[in-house]
Amino acid sequence: MAKVSQALLIAAVCFFGLLGFAYCHEDFEVVGKVYCDTCRALFETEASIFMKGAPVKLECRNRDTGNITYTVEGVCDESGSYRLIGKGEHAEDICEVTALNSTVPDCDERAPGRDHARIVLTDNNGIVSNTRYANSLGFLKKEPLEICPEVLQKAGLIPSITIGQ
Repeated sequence: MAKVSQALLIAAVCFFGLLGFAYCHEDFEVVGKVYCDTCRALFETEASIFMKGAPVKLECRNRDTGNITYTVEGVCDESGSYRLIGKGEHAEDICEVTALNSTVPDCDERAPGRDHARIVLTDNNGIVSNTRYANSLGFLKKEPLEICPEVLQKAGLIPSITIGQ
């Protein structure tokens, strides 16, 4: 009888341990970059400058009520990259990363469509890794650099006959 009770106790401890593990959510690592679009191309080019020290914010809002459920801020490192920790499961939320402001003089206009990046912070989506990669966040330089026509031509975006005319 004691062996049966002991076996049931061990089975119960294992079962509840596994049950707790199934509902224990790990943190998510959100990574991305912030850049200055020096050619006003609305995407990264070889002339883009990545922003050291740019402040960024991760914010999650409940998709039904719009209430903020999570927020965390950070700054970009020397290479213009950031890493933010998203704590908890946010399956019912819309989560976005936003660059709060520019650190490059004369490059502080928010790039339309590049001023925020939506990310998914849930384990229930088929992604095995807890790392989430956000699209790069961009600001536009007031005036494009002189090398931009060449940069865009090299990328195949403008015909070569327009350069130098």
